[in-house]
Amino acid sequence: MAVFVIGVSHRTSPVELRERLAFAETDLPEALRRLRADGLAEEAVIVSTCNRVEVYGASGSEGKGGPAAVCQFLLARGNVAQALTNEVYSYAEPESLHHLFRVVSGLDSMVLGETEILGQVKRAYDLALQAGSTGRRLNKAFQRAFNVAKQIRTETSIQRGSVSVGSVAVDLAEHIFSSLRDRTILVIGAGDTGEKTARALMSRGTPHLLVTNRSFERAQTLAADLGGRALPFADWSGEFAPVDIVISSTAAPHYILDRARLETLMVQRQQRPLLLIDIAVPRDIDPEANLLENVFLYNIDDLQTIADEALRQRQDEIARCEKIIAQKARDLLDSQHARSPGESSLAYGC
Repeated sequence: MAVFVIGVSHRTSPVELRERLAFAETDLPEALRRLRADGLAEEAVIVSTCNRVEVYGASGSEGKGGPAAVCQFLLARGNVAQALTNEVYSYAEPESLHHLFRVVSGLDSMVLGETEILGQVKRAYDLALQAGSTGRRLNKAFQRAFNVAKQIRTETSIQRGSVSVGSVAVDLAEHIFSSLRDRTILVIGAGDTGEKTARALMSRGTPHLLVTNRSFERAQTLAADLGGRALPFADWSGEFAPVDIVISSTAAPHYILDRARLETLMVQRQQRPLLLIDIAVPRDIDPEANLLENVFLYNIDDLQTIADEALRQRQDEIARCEKIIAQKARDLLDSQHARSPGESSLAYGC
């Protein structure tokens, strides 16, 4: 039984496609059950973040499962009718293990070396473990991947500079407004990404920080910790007038801020310039908001330019990381007797 992965990421597909294929955390147990019940994979882990949707599977050589079948499962679930070519990637061993190690180490992230992905993959693996959808092959692969990520953090400087989507979003805000010291910023969503964004904002001297979240208690905890103020999720628009920057990162399945609502809010703000940074997938903010006067909307893909600068700053560390990953992948394969002859290692499209 060999490990494979099939997915889409910020490197291969736009946010419009990724949000259609994305999984809410509450949907993962049923999706994992279906993958196994339908014979598409004997073992499975689903990683769904703002920048990627990936299914890691393990299947024997017989049966109807494997990457092609899993790809059709993803497209059908996302109601994607057209055939995809370069948007989808598929790897078998040894490339599947190499890819997993790169992902958890932050080498395949939009922000090179970011640390959020490790926690996200650990959470995805834990959910799969609880759902009973992992076995010997994926358990060993993911546990080894987490050890590789730890080694890379310890032995290299790959995390120097901006190392999270949140910090890159703050870089963008600071670039546009020159200084954040006289700005009021609203963070919508107090999850892991929202928290890191809020902390990055405070490190730049932001004096006016507002935090809102569906769980008001979580918003209160974060706001109190950072010296900001929590707003009830149902009432945040009532205090929107002084806001200059919105950074949104909820798990809502629909827009929480559409064009019509924003038009009304802009009147209350007397049409002052407003920066919206949407780092959620599915997106939190209607793309048509960008058509409004004095509204500047950036989504997760728009942050790529700033991330590229962070990449250049850490380019020298990539070779060291890749060497560690290649050796650890070989070690794991040696212990698993490698993949069976004739198995395809890389394919695009489905």
